[in-house]
Amino acid sequence: MSIEATDEVLAGLEHWRGIPAAHQPTWPDIEALEAVTSELREWPPLVFAGEADSLRAKMAAAARGEAFVLQGGDCAETFAESTADRIRNKIRTILQMAAVLTYGASVPVVKLGRMAGQYAKPRSSDLETRDGVTLPVYRGDAVNGHAFTAASRTPDPERLLRAYHHSATTINLIRAFTQGGYADLRLVHDWNRGFMSNPAYARYEVLAGEIDRAMRFMDAAGVDFDALKTVDFYSSHEALLLDYEAALTRIDSRTGDPYNTSAHFLWIGERTRQADGAHVDLLSRVRNPIGVKLGPTTSGDDALALMDKLNPEGEPGRLTFITRMGARKIRDVLPGLVERVTADGRPVTWVCDPMHGNTITSPSGYKTRELATILDEVRGFFEVHQALGTVPGGLHVELTGDDVTEVLGGSEEVDDAALASRYETLVDPRLNHQQSLEMAFDVAEMLRGN
Repeated sequence: MSIEATDEVLAGLEHWRGIPAAHQPTWPDIEALEAVTSELREWPPLVFAGEADSLRAKMAAAARGEAFVLQGGDCAETFAESTADRIRNKIRTILQMAAVLTYGASVPVVKLGRMAGQYAKPRSSDLETRDGVTLPVYRGDAVNGHAFTAASRTPDPERLLRAYHHSATTINLIRAFTQGGYADLRLVHDWNRGFMSNPAYARYEVLAGEIDRAMRFMDAAGVDFDALKTVDFYSSHEALLLDYEAALTRIDSRTGDPYNTSAHFLWIGERTRQADGAHVDLLSRVRNPIGVKLGPTTSGDDALALMDKLNPEGEPGRLTFITRMGARKIRDVLPGLVERVTADGRPVTWVCDPMHGNTITSPSGYKTRELATILDEVRGFFEVHQALGTVPGGLHVELTGDDVTEVLGGSEEVDDAALASRYETLVDPRLNHQQSLEMAFDVAEMLRGN
C-alpha cells in the first residue's frame, strides 16, 4: 500500500521559493526553465529512498567512531569527462584509498563519491572580463559552457536535462563497477601493491607490509573473499541549483516522506548555508543525510542554528558538518566550534575538507594547493578531536583518478613549472591518483595514532 504525502508536507517543499536563494543563475528564459523542471519531475529517480536510509545509518556509525567516511571526486564534473574510463579511474582511486584507510582505522570506510551530479559551482562573481569583453561567469556544465563566448556562457536550462542524463550514466557505471567484481578486495590490494612498487613511496613500506600480511592471514584463515567482491558506493553533490533539486524531490511510497533523489547525500556550501536561506529550507524538508560546509568564520551560534533547522530532533546520521578551515586556522578555530556543538548533545558527524581552505595562486598564475598543507589541515583536525575526546568522522577530498598536475608536492615533486603539463581542472585543483594514495597512507598513520 502506497502512503501519500500530506498537504502540509507538499506545501513545505515549495516554501523555499519565497526565500532569497544565493548563487542561482540568472536564467534568461524562465518559460524554458519551467518546461525543463516540469519534465524532470516526470523522470525516474536517480537513487532510492532505502539507499539514502542505509547511508544515514552508516553516517551515524561514523559519528560514533564505528566507521570512517571517505568522500571524494572532482571539484566540478564535466559532461565531456563522464566517460567510462574517467569514472572507473575515480572509483578505483577511492577504493584503493578506502582499503588503506580501513586498515588504519580498523573500522569500515563509508565510500561516498563526489560524483554523479557535481555539475554546478557557486562563484564569487557573476561576471568575467577578458580583454575588455565581459560575459557571465562559468557556473558548471549544468548551467553554461566554459568557452568564453556569449553563446556558451548564456545559462541554458536544457543543460539541466543533460546533467540528469550524465548523472544517470555515472550512477549506472558506479553500480556496475562496485557490484560486478571490480571492487574485489584482492584486486584493490593488488593495485596498491603496484603503487608501492615505486621506490618513491618507500616511506609507506611498513604500513603496506602490515596490510599485505593481513591479507595473507585472511586467505590462510579461509576468509570468504567472494563475499568481499562488492561494496556499497554512494553518490553526493552540492545541492546548489534549487530548481533542479526541487524537481528531483520525490515522495517515498513507504512512508509519505520526501527524499531528494538526485543523490544519496547532499551538502550545502559555505556560501549558501544561511540558516534562514532557501538552500537550508529546502534540504530541511527531505530525509536524506545532509552535510554543511563550515568555514573559519562559523560561530557556535551558526552551527546550532543549522542544527535547529536541519536536525532539530537530533536524529543520528542526519547531519554532517564538513569543516574547511585552512591549515593555519583549524587548530585555533575548530576546538570552540566542536565544544559548542558537543555540549548541545545532538549527534553530528565531523568530516574534514582540507582542500578549500588551502587554495593559493602559484608564481606562474595557476590556482593550486600544496599536498603538505592539505595533510597538515587533516593532522590538525585529528589533533583537535583527540584533545577534546570527540570523533573525527571522515575526509572530504577533491581528487581525480588521472595523472594530472594541479596540486603541488608529493613524492612526484610536482612544482610550479610542472603545473602546466597537465592542468585540466576547469575550477579548483585536484589531487591526482598518486597524491590521493599518498594521502590515504598518511591519514591511515594518523588514524592509527588517534
